[in-house]
Amino acid sequence: MDQISSLDKMWFSLISIGLMAVATFLISFARAKTRGIVRFALSALAVIALIYAVLTMLISLL
Repeated sequence: MDQISSLDKMWFSLISIGLMAVATFLISFARAKTRGIVRFALSALAVIALIYAVLTMLISLL
C-alpha cells in the first residue's frame, strides 16, 4: 500500500479544519436563530460535517 504524500496530508488536514469550522457555525446558528425541524436539520448536518472532519483528520494522520 502506498503512503499518502505530504501535500495530500496537508489538504486532508485543511479540509478537516474547514469542516469543523462549518460544523461550529451550523450549531451556533441553529441554536441562536432557529426552532423546530430547521434546528434539528441544521444540527444533524453539523454532526455529519463533524463526522467527515474526524474521518479526514484520521486519513491525514496515516
